[in-house]
Amino acid sequence: MTIKSIHLATVSLLVSFSLLMNACSDSSAQQDAFTYLDPDAPIDERVEDLLRRMTIEEKVGQMNQLDISVINQDDGEDMVRLDIEKAREFILEHNTGSFINGEAVPPEVWFEFMDGLTRVAVEESRLGIPIIFGIDHVHGPSYMSETTIFPHATNLGASFNIENSHNSGWVTALEMADVGHHWNFAPTLDVGVNQFWSRYYESFGEDPYLVSEMGRAYIEAYQNNEEIYPYKLASNAKHFIGYSATETGWNKTPVQLGMQQLFEFHLPPFQAAFDAGLMSVMISSSELNGTPTHASHDILTKLLREDIGFEGVILTDWDEVGKLVAFHRSAPDFKEATYMAVKAGIDMSMTPLHLGFYGNLLELIEEGRISEDRIDESVRRILRMKFKIGLFENPFPRNDRLDRIGSEESRLKSLQAAQESLVLIKNENEVLPLRNPSRIVLAGPSANSKRNLAGGWTIAWQGGEEEQYPEEMHTIYTALQAEYPDATIDFIPELPARSNALMNRLNRADMIVYAGGEEPYSEFLGNITDYNLPQEQRDEISLLSSSDTPVALVLVQGRPRLITDIYEGLDAIIHAGLPGFEGAEAIANVLSGAANPSGRLPFSYPMHSGHYVNYNYKPSEMYFFHPDNQDPFSEPNPGTMLHMFGHGLSYTTFAYNNLELSSDEVSKGGSITATVDVTNEGEVAGRHAVLWFISNKVGTVPRPVKELKHFESIILEPGETRTVSFVIQPEQSLWYPDSNRQRVYEDGEILVRAGDLYLPFHFKN
Repeated sequence: MTIKSIHLATVSLLVSFSLLMNACSDSSAQQDAFTYLDPDAPIDERVEDLLRRMTIEEKVGQMNQLDISVINQDDGEDMVRLDIEKAREFILEHNTGSFINGEAVPPEVWFEFMDGLTRVAVEESRLGIPIIFGIDHVHGPSYMSETTIFPHATNLGASFNIENSHNSGWVTALEMADVGHHWNFAPTLDVGVNQFWSRYYESFGEDPYLVSEMGRAYIEAYQNNEEIYPYKLASNAKHFIGYSATETGWNKTPVQLGMQQLFEFHLPPFQAAFDAGLMSVMISSSELNGTPTHASHDILTKLLREDIGFEGVILTDWDEVGKLVAFHRSAPDFKEATYMAVKAGIDMSMTPLHLGFYGNLLELIEEGRISEDRIDESVRRILRMKFKIGLFENPFPRNDRLDRIGSEESRLKSLQAAQESLVLIKNENEVLPLRNPSRIVLAGPSANSKRNLAGGWTIAWQGGEEEQYPEEMHTIYTALQAEYPDATIDFIPELPARSNALMNRLNRADMIVYAGGEEPYSEFLGNITDYNLPQEQRDEISLLSSSDTPVALVLVQGRPRLITDIYEGLDAIIHAGLPGFEGAEAIANVLSGAANPSGRLPFSYPMHSGHYVNYNYKPSEMYFFHPDNQDPFSEPNPGTMLHMFGHGLSYTTFAYNNLELSSDEVSKGGSITATVDVTNEGEVAGRHAVLWFISNKVGTVPRPVKELKHFESIILEPGETRTVSFVIQPEQSLWYPDSNRQRVYEDGEILVRAGDLYLPFHFKN
């Protein structure tokens, strides 16, 4: 046994002894064994043993989650500086069971904070119940410095490579576990159906299957990371349900969805997460069909609990009990709001700045309006989650392997994800890649910005200040300097008005790169009224396009802003999204050809504001129907989309040939296999995502034009051909739900599509 393992064993014994002594102070606990302290006992037995020892105040405290600002020191310098007396007040007097959030401080600071906070709960409270600490590490440990920050979820979706989502979850777990962060509020499983939505970049895209597979990969990696042993972590998916489908696109505005549409497009990602072992879910902040979701018994209890069978913890979003009063105005006061939310089915309230939920819930129990049995249901789930992740055996953080945080291995995984997420939208006359230039003109608001590359939920809620980002992190400007050491990178921080001097300066360059897009935002502060790229940027791009030099637009943005009126004047366009800390290097690599772009749009790029529909919408007059065409759907009306879902160019060419089916008919319980040959016909190696779509010709409920049902990311060398397959199983791919969530299988002809090829087969129910 090593010195380190002896130390950990000693700590474990001391913790167990402390818990035992605290528990012995309770007279009822002196009569029997302390099953909840036995790591070998079944979890359900441990939960029931602990539950029966708890007072009603201790139970209600477990349902309360507070922000750490209420237990911080008051000097205003750091948000992660523990005031031990405040911690004792909230934990020992008010039985608080969970805390959240913080800011980006070094791992050592987080260790000290969490160690002190945990010791109050474990060593000083009556029963020694550890706190569970939740945090918004949305795309890597973003509320801690010196960590690995991945691209945001929409970028991961654009890669169509589940390895990147897996790596994001794995690295996040690896870097947060040791400092005592137990519970991460990710991934976001909302389907990106409204591109105005200010949280769009937190979604993996507009397709439910894509969101399902990316979310599943993240959760499985995050919750099953063996490298963090002896710790385990809990994932919290959000936001159940329909949050992204707001009518206006503004955050938290009402959602109107038919139940069939809700079940077909919005539920599948959450169902995939539940199947992957998701431990908790956060609730949508919107009103769904006229009822705030946090007060909806139909959604939280009937659908989520009874119909779906979810047994994990239901967590509110920030102050959503209070918002039933102040925002939705569906409750007259906080006490009634507490009653409504608990009766609807919430387990834990992210209150988060006061004890209103705790006090009011105790009053409601005393008045007999809420039973202790109802409280036990929620506390049982919370305790079960704490036992599942081993908090009672391993409550304390550790600081002996913090050197793993921000490792080169993790950074390279983030760089891979960033490179594979960049979508080359346009490349007229193959102006890219740009090899051996002598001069590049660089302009635009994102050209020399670190914060723009990472977006919101990075360092701070709305993104940190520029000086807070790592010194070694590149901007696009410094990344181009590193990528082209022999070239002049002529950076123009502010473009002057058109002049002969400016035009001569532009015309001398081999390429003009304009880095535009959006500054960081999140939630309601990202609400916009104009979907166009800001007018100032469009004017600057038009000015640059009037020169004789090719112009490449790099869009650093959290949602696809309209570029229709400047599109024709651009030679190349890269949708960079929010590629994270390694984003600038990834962009420079793609511009130079050091990396071959392989990203594909995880959404349809809109052409006009107000005329956007998702790629898999139900048939309409936007499509021209041709009765004599075997394919019932022709190409869409050119006026609807700038580019369709799945569009993405490469520096090589991929050809599809020999689409074949193993049979022309399938029934339930059977399967058929579709195969297609994919060939790299170019001169450079490339990664390519093969997307498989299904189209039903007929449906009682009108069917989507096409639906993504399978995808696979492959690498092909020049001249290489690979046969790619898709096993079509009716129970997975050939049904849809009705408005009662019952599976509908319908006889009929179905098309399977890969690339520009398709074949029909018949499904016989």
